[in-house]
Amino acid sequence: MRMTMAQAVIRFLKNQYTERDGVEQPLFAGCFGIFGHGCVAGIGQALQQNPDFRYYQIRNEQAMVHAAAGYAKMKNRMQTFACVSSIGPGATNMVTGAAGATVNRLPVLLMPGDIFARRNVAPVLQQLESGQTQDISVNDCFKPVSRYWDRINRADQILCALPEAMRVLTSPADTGAVTLALPQDVQAEAYDYPEDFFKKRVWHIPRTRADRAALARAAEWIRAAKRPLIVAGGGVIYSDACDALRAFVEAAGIPVGETMAGKGSLRYDHPLNLGAVGVTGTSAANPMARDADLVIGVGTRYSDFTTASKTAFQNPDVRFVNINAAEFDANKHCALPVVGDARAALEELGGLLAGHCTAAEYQAEARALHDAWEAEVDRIYAIRNTPLTSQGELVGAVNELSKPESIMVCASGSLPGDLHKLWRSRHPKNYHLEYGYSCMGYEIAGGLGVKMAAPDRDVYIMQGDGGYLMLNAEIVTSIQEGFKLTIIIFDNFGYKSIGSLSRSLGQEGFGTRYVYPKDGMLPSDAAGENVEVLPVDLAANARSLGAHVIECKTYDDFTAAIKAAEAVERTTVIYVQNDRYVNVPGYDSWWDVPVAEVSEMESVRAARKAWEEMRAKERYYL
Repeated sequence: MRMTMAQAVIRFLKNQYTERDGVEQPLFAGCFGIFGHGCVAGIGQALQQNPDFRYYQIRNEQAMVHAAAGYAKMKNRMQTFACVSSIGPGATNMVTGAAGATVNRLPVLLMPGDIFARRNVAPVLQQLESGQTQDISVNDCFKPVSRYWDRINRADQILCALPEAMRVLTSPADTGAVTLALPQDVQAEAYDYPEDFFKKRVWHIPRTRADRAALARAAEWIRAAKRPLIVAGGGVIYSDACDALRAFVEAAGIPVGETMAGKGSLRYDHPLNLGAVGVTGTSAANPMARDADLVIGVGTRYSDFTTASKTAFQNPDVRFVNINAAEFDANKHCALPVVGDARAALEELGGLLAGHCTAAEYQAEARALHDAWEAEVDRIYAIRNTPLTSQGELVGAVNELSKPESIMVCASGSLPGDLHKLWRSRHPKNYHLEYGYSCMGYEIAGGLGVKMAAPDRDVYIMQGDGGYLMLNAEIVTSIQEGFKLTIIIFDNFGYKSIGSLSRSLGQEGFGTRYVYPKDGMLPSDAAGENVEVLPVDLAANARSLGAHVIECKTYDDFTAAIKAAEAVERTTVIYVQNDRYVNVPGYDSWWDVPVAEVSEMESVRAARKAWEEMRAKERYYL
């Protein structure tokens, strides 16, 4: 079949499917893209003549990767999008999104346009020249942030490259961003492709069984443990293991702490769900983590937020059993690795533990901590701070007034920590946090992808003013395509999270407020300091992009706005200012952010001393 390389790519992608547990679906839901000279005559032309492979016009290249990642996360990595850009800045705009997808183990296909394979017209517009080689472009930037990378210099090379790309995109253990750099001249070249290349292919997603001996040893360790704790990560949700986890927990009587990605793997009201663990953990999970003699990690990569920079697990005899599809993650912390699918492993391990249960006293301790934590959440939800509302009570309002099947999306700033602690997840997809990369600007774009994956569910996007200003253009796309989002802007006049962190490091919040400079320097971030705020109207900005906007001043205004937004048919922005200095407390946790070893500031010297004391508690498991 004679066609251009770009036409062949689209034809191939249309015929790729995934299947798990008998459920078959197209791997690709379509293509996001912004056309330029690096792709308009290639992939752009191919998309035009293939309307059944839906093209979506988007406003920012980074945003389209976030949208694809959000979609893939919502679909438990069984579906995703292709993303196409021009060369130069269009391509490099995607690098941040690629890193986020790879860090979070989410499949996305990136096809940036590239320089000419035939070099006679070089340098072309937007080409970065090298004095050492002619076989390099800005697309080489994608190599460290991609699970698979290739440059297609001949039209026939896709015959090898595309199946390899699909292998990685459909891998439960090794997925992430896949980048195929497509030279713009090669995209338009024709080749006689074999018809078999375009036959429907179904990629079976296996439930890899763990080694029997590893499962048997894991069962022995669990039987011997007096204070075991499960750390539930995103792998529980991606493998559809939530029911298996609940059955395992109830049979074995083992309490659960949740990572950012794993929150929602158990309903919040399960008596053995202790909630968030780690830096942003609860007063229930963190004490249990501190004293645990066995940590059973299920589908977690143990980020520093989960381990509280390796200070969370202080029992001198603590051991780890890690259930993970990825051997790399399963072996962390000198663990007993159980390499396999989370659902299959939990089911098989449950069988090996038949009749075993932790002591009634231990379960009673966990249940008491659960109940005490729920009372603390109630307390924070009921705060009525004036004149500006507190962030915790606003989180509570959204949680209580949204439907049980709704989805909350967030990524950066002070909100993720508050949400990790306070959000009461009612189903596995109720809580959607991009916190592997914690990318400012993910929220609206990622939320768009979530809504596209679940058009019948309400999607609430929660972000601060900093995140909104970073990347808000996909409001336009949501309106264009009819995907209603409810976007809540918490305006705290700058970078609240970094302001708090800076003050804790003795640096007085330098450079974290949106205010005018004083005497040629940005002022510090202290409550009550006389500053002149910037004349920025975020509500007007959102309105100019086509959103329906509701502005709030009080808590009652805010609750009324949430209710009113339900009746609006297009994307709605709820704008509310909140107190920058009223924070949800931390609970028995620490995060290692190095403090200057020497300083003229006494506050920094004091922070350094405190840092050194906590640094001594870090443990090395690897």
